[in-house]
Amino acid sequence: MFDGDENAIVDFKYSTDPRLTWWFDHHQSAFLTPEDAEHFRADRSGRKMYDPSFKSCTKYIATVARERFGFDAPDLADLVTWADIIDGAQYADAKEAVELRSPATQLTLVIEGTKGSETVQKIIRKMRHEKLDQIIAAPEIQAIYKPLYDRHVRSIDIIGKQASCQDGVVYFDLVGHDLEGHNKFIPYYLFPQSTYTVSVSTSSFRTKVSVGSNPWSQRPVNFNLASICERYGGGGHPKVGAISFPIGAIEEARKAAKEIATELRG
Repeated sequence: MFDGDENAIVDFKYSTDPRLTWWFDHHQSAFLTPEDAEHFRADRSGRKMYDPSFKSCTKYIATVARERFGFDAPDLADLVTWADIIDGAQYADAKEAVELRSPATQLTLVIEGTKGSETVQKIIRKMRHEKLDQIIAAPEIQAIYKPLYDRHVRSIDIIGKQASCQDGVVYFDLVGHDLEGHNKFIPYYLFPQSTYTVSVSTSSFRTKVSVGSNPWSQRPVNFNLASICERYGGGGHPKVGAISFPIGAIEEARKAAKEIATELRG
């Protein structure tokens, strides 16, 4: 894993491997064990960075690079701003997040929905010297985007049919619907009065319970969702979390999801 002259982990859990050079993260659940957290606190390299107050790791890295190392990249400012909006769920409203009218949200659909890393790597290379509207307009990117957008529209319809909202909590089960990687803001688009969402889904490598809170809710978010998910072996942020179960562990995932939904309903 660590075979470079400089090795970095970004936006992922901490490692005590001595070959790790750089680490940046902003998740509440950044450490697998108390020993890992203690190892981090004892580090004196000045290259292991953690701050859960940041909404995105991108904004965190940009801030540290500017304030600590004097590096600023104004040509990437728009990219950093959109990364912070998207990762931190800081859209103006659910319509902006779901209707995908901006180049940044359209590229997010491509990045999250494409198979393999080739397309993502191509987009990253383009981001070094092209604007977001130029990247999404490229014919080879449009060829990927259009079927993904059709699938996105279909997912809105399926979630609308599968979901129910009770006491401010939206619950839905997507097992068998082949909607891996659906837009997590769809429930709040369909149920704007909701406060929380709990869902079960499957992918090629896991069964997943997703737990989230409505960024535009008029009600206070009183539960720490990362802490709830940690009880089941998952984690995340105070306002969004997830739990991974093995492939085929559908009933176990459903049981956890229903327990969490009941807890959130209060």
